[in-house]
Amino acid sequence: MKLSTSLSFTGDPKRLVQRARDLESAGIDRIWGGEIYGFDLVSTLAFLAGQTERLELMTGILPVYSRSPALIAQTAMTIDTLSQGRFVLGLGTSGPQVIEGWHGVPFAKPIARTRDTIEICRKVWSGDKVVYDGEAYSLPLSAENGGSGLGKPLKLMDKPFRTDIPIVIASIGPKNVELTAELADGWQPIHFVPDRFQQVWGDALTAGTARRSGDLGTLDIIAGGVVALGSGPEVQEAREAARAHIGFYVGGMGAKSKNFYNDLFRRYGWEAEAEKIQDLFLSGHRNEAFAAVPDEYLDLSMLCGDEGSVRERLQVYKDVGVTHLNIDPKGENPLEVIEKIKAWAE
Repeated sequence: MKLSTSLSFTGDPKRLVQRARDLESAGIDRIWGGEIYGFDLVSTLAFLAGQTERLELMTGILPVYSRSPALIAQTAMTIDTLSQGRFVLGLGTSGPQVIEGWHGVPFAKPIARTRDTIEICRKVWSGDKVVYDGEAYSLPLSAENGGSGLGKPLKLMDKPFRTDIPIVIASIGPKNVELTAELADGWQPIHFVPDRFQQVWGDALTAGTARRSGDLGTLDIIAGGVVALGSGPEVQEAREAARAHIGFYVGGMGAKSKNFYNDLFRRYGWEAEAEKIQDLFLSGHRNEAFAAVPDEYLDLSMLCGDEGSVRERLQVYKDVGVTHLNIDPKGENPLEVIEKIKAWAE
C-alpha cells in the first residue's frame, strides 16, 4: 500500500510548504485537501505543485456543484501540467447544507451530475470537440435546454500533460459507490471500517464493477484512519479526538431527515447509537453526543495501540483492497509515525 494524508492551508504559506516537504521526506505518496468555505483548494495545490518534487496532489474533494465540468477539466489539466503528472482529480457532491447554503446551487441530481462531470472531463482532455448530452449537462447548451442557441462545440486550446488524469470519487451512498466502481479510477470513502467492508459496500461495488471498462483497470481505494502508536495518554487523546470527529459528522453534518454520515453509521450496524448521537447533538448536548460513539467503532476504524498490533491491523486494510492507506498520524513525532507505517505498509 501507498500512503496518503490530508493537508490543510491555515493561511501561512511558509508553514504549508514546510509541512508538505516534511511529509514528502517522511514517505507520504499523496497529499490531499478538502474545500468547503475557506481557502480554495485549487490555488493551494497549484502553489504546492512548484514546491514539491514527488508528492501526488489530490483534490479531496472538489464539489461538482462549485464549478462547471469544463472548468473542472481545465483546472485538473493545469495542475497536472504544473506538477508534471502528479495531480489526481478528486470529486464529490458534498451535501445540501454547503451546496445550497454557500454556492446557492440546488442540490439536485447528484449522481447524474457526477457522471456527467466525469465523462465531460475525459472528453475535454481527449482534445476532441466536446459534444455531450447528459442528464445534468448538455454541451453545447441548446435552445431547447434553456440556451440561446448560439453555442457551438469547442475543443481544448492547449495540450495537457496527460489525457488520462486519474479521477477519484468520494462516495458513501450505495448508488454513488456503484457509479464510482463503474467510472472512476479511485474511490475515497470516509469513516472507513474495513471489517464491515462487504456488509456495507460489497453489493454496490460488485454492481458497478460489472459495468466497468477494462481500460480503467482495478479500482484504487483510498481509506484509513487515525494512527497513534504506543500505550500512553497520547493514544487515549487520539481516540477521544476521533470520537468527537465522528460524533460531529453523525450528529450534526446534515439535517435530521438527511445526514449521509448518520445513514452510513446505521449501515455499519450502529443504528441505535446513530439515533442517540443525532438526537443529543441536535438538542444541543454535544459532549453527550460524542460520548455516545461506541468504543467498537474506534477500535475498528483507527490504527491505535502497540506497534505489533498496528502492523497486524494493516493486513485487514490490504485484504479488502485498500491501495492507498490514508493516515492521520498523532503523537509527539508524527513524521516518525509515518516512516514506520510506510515500512509496514510496503
